[in-house]
Amino acid sequence: MLAGRTTTEELLAHLVAFDTTSRNSNLALIGFVRDYLEAYGVASVIVPSEDGRKASLFATIGPAEIGGVCLSGHSDVVPVDGQPWSTDPFELTPREDRLYGRGSCDMKGFVATCLALVPQMTAANLSTPIHLLVSYDEEIGCTGVVPAVRRLGVDLPLPRACIVGEPTSMRVVDAHKSGIAYLTTVTGREAHSSMPQLGANAIFAAAELVGELDRYRAELIEAGDASGRFDPPNTTVQVTVIDGGTAGNIVPRQCGIRWNVRGLPDFDEPTLLARFERFAQGVVLPKLRASAPEASIVTDFIYRVPPLRPQTGSEAELLALRLAGQNRTYTVSYGTEGGHFQAQGIPTVICGPGSIDQAHKPDEFIEVAQLRACERFLTGLVAECAK
Repeated sequence: MLAGRTTTEELLAHLVAFDTTSRNSNLALIGFVRDYLEAYGVASVIVPSEDGRKASLFATIGPAEIGGVCLSGHSDVVPVDGQPWSTDPFELTPREDRLYGRGSCDMKGFVATCLALVPQMTAANLSTPIHLLVSYDEEIGCTGVVPAVRRLGVDLPLPRACIVGEPTSMRVVDAHKSGIAYLTTVTGREAHSSMPQLGANAIFAAAELVGELDRYRAELIEAGDASGRFDPPNTTVQVTVIDGGTAGNIVPRQCGIRWNVRGLPDFDEPTLLARFERFAQGVVLPKLRASAPEASIVTDFIYRVPPLRPQTGSEAELLALRLAGQNRTYTVSYGTEGGHFQAQGIPTVICGPGSIDQAHKPDEFIEVAQLRACERFLTGLVAECAK
């Protein structure tokens, strides 16, 4: 356990040292955070994953029986595999006015800053509580936070407002796109490539589906963004992975297509999926079944990240703008856990240190100035909650 008062940089170094790539357990990091909070007399509730390999942590500083403000951050990071790092990604490395390491920006910098402010929070005799939530599996669909969020207002306190500390360069973000990912699996029939009439080529069928998705992509670009707030200014459709075939002389039996949609907050996702299914089942599948009655096209969800919709004048927005010294809000095109809090009835904004431009890259870094700005923001929050 750390002795004495600990700086944001020291805490960030400890957090970065935990390899919490989403495929790994985060329990060691959660244990570190739990022990750190206990040293200041703050109890935690651990919310484990179904398999027990991961967990979220929820803690309250101040009176637990009233609403309060939730500060939310995820503990998992994206892989470093194959990336040309010039430093050890799991050792925080200072260089000039930057701190390099996986997760330094996305988003252990925010979590470290929250933890560094805990001594101020506990000493402030808060009249409005501050809640801390550290979650898992954000990077693979924002799924890990869901079990904890569902307990808010049930057996955990229901915050009046939530600030998700994803990197926004400390700008207040009130809206982001949804993120929904699918896997479409085309199954045909193998045959010798010299006798294609005896088979059903899954890759040819998949190519037709990809062409249809490309038509949707073009239509959505044309439709644009009526709000004029997003970049890119439209709902996007992307095909990200195609996997099919066995060998050069076999008609391919199976082909998988991973594709995703990042929708504007008011985008009608079910209508697009229904249109895709009509094309798949009504146009493409009959061609496969002409020679392979057992052929199929099946589309499954991989994950869905709900959008964050603007709530003008909400407590979260007004509070964050006041603390950040700003008078306007922004949007981002990436997804966050914020939509899950909003769906639970909690007004939510996104505001955290670092630039998303540095996230997921080799030599990820956060500027020290961004940590200082976040410290000022949270110091203001402590003062507000002590009134």
